[in-house]
Amino acid sequence: MRAQNRTIKGVDWFTVLLYLFMVGFGWVNIYAVNTDPDTLVFFDYSKEYTKQIVWIGVSFVTIGVIMLTDSKFFVEFSYVFYAITTFLLILVIFIGVEINAAKAWFQIGGMRFQPVELAKVATALAVARVMCRFQFSFYNISDILRLGTLIFLPILIIIIQNDTGSGIVLLALFIAFFREGLSPYVFVFGFVAIAVFILTMIIPNHSIILILSVAFILMVLFNRFRKEALIMTAISVVFFGVGAAIFKTAGGGVNYDVALLIAMAASSIFLAIKALLRRLPKLGVLLIFFWGTVAFTYSTDYVFEEMLGEYQRNRILVMLGLKDDPLGVGYNVNQSKIAIGSGGLLGKGFLQGTQTKFNFVPEQSTDFIFCTVGEEWGFLGTSIVVLLFVILLLRLIFLAERQHSDFSRIYGYGVASIFFFHVAVNIGMTIGLAPVIGIPLPFFSYGGSSLWGFTILLFIFLKLDTNRTQLLR
Repeated sequence: MRAQNRTIKGVDWFTVLLYLFMVGFGWVNIYAVNTDPDTLVFFDYSKEYTKQIVWIGVSFVTIGVIMLTDSKFFVEFSYVFYAITTFLLILVIFIGVEINAAKAWFQIGGMRFQPVELAKVATALAVARVMCRFQFSFYNISDILRLGTLIFLPILIIIIQNDTGSGIVLLALFIAFFREGLSPYVFVFGFVAIAVFILTMIIPNHSIILILSVAFILMVLFNRFRKEALIMTAISVVFFGVGAAIFKTAGGGVNYDVALLIAMAASSIFLAIKALLRRLPKLGVLLIFFWGTVAFTYSTDYVFEEMLGEYQRNRILVMLGLKDDPLGVGYNVNQSKIAIGSGGLLGKGFLQGTQTKFNFVPEQSTDFIFCTVGEEWGFLGTSIVVLLFVILLLRLIFLAERQHSDFSRIYGYGVASIFFFHVAVNIGMTIGLAPVIGIPLPFFSYGGSSLWGFTILLFIFLKLDTNRTQLLR
């Protein structure tokens, strides 16, 4: 009884109330998608809003179980959870049902369950366990391999299920690593990789190499290597001129790609010698960063053409405006933007959305639930939803920072990272700023698996927070 009282007193009720409000508002929008104003029947189990009530009820029971469980249980059994969910991810490939070309669901009677939602929880717990023990360091190769295996093993299995979007979500855990000491260069490289991938779709490779070369020299300059930057520039200009002259002498046109690479290779050799003689590791890091980006530039065509499916390539091209297919690949997003735009400032009103009522937007109660908010509640409603998620994320960061235990803090940041990725990508894809990868909006999208997964993810952290003064290892 004393332990239960301490748990109740230690619960962050602000986050609990935020959760209840978001789940409630989410259900209201699911109801709006599924109901017919002319034939109102509140309890009809064939309707998604009735099933969602059942999922919500089960979630509340799950919350009670979590809050009555000792916090050390989640630490001690984190690897067990990970092993079980990994087994389920493999098993579903063989005995699962295929929905929307992805074999990622178990079906028992009329119920379906997607194990990937539990895999997010288990992976976050396992990652926190690894990083809080064994004097973990991002500069230790064995630690990096152990951590990478934990994250990329379920991703690989999920990709085999043909559910790439759900697998990519686990990469969000890398956001939490920066709080734990991961070099910011990794973040910069990731951002540059995304930018380069997009640029390769729009401009020629030699233009990208030129941009990268200028950026590289500026990075050397801003790191207070002024003399080296000037010498690099001079060497690059000279060797580019020599390379261009050789091409012209050979009787062909100038191959700007090769000429630029020759120029940067010459200046890089100078910089590498300088870094070795004067023992300047920062220059070495910049060199690795530059040539890694160059290599990535020339690999994007292969990745895009050979590793992505046709529907994935088309979605990216539509998002970048390089392909217009309003009745095909771009149909969902186009109808979603129409629905959101038609809501105006205050929306059309509850149950008054025409896009909603006439089912113009596919998957409107799941992946595209945000457009229902936009149509019926307008800009004001969508702003409130975004604000709620911002408050939730900031609250999770605040709670994570007050943990005495490394395990609880790392897990808390993992939870915040997964929520951030889901919210940013889901809302982004409904308004055309992100490719459609089929991931739900937390607490709003219809579905028992996603609601349970997000609920368990959040309330395990809230349970750990009730013991925030203890050192859990």
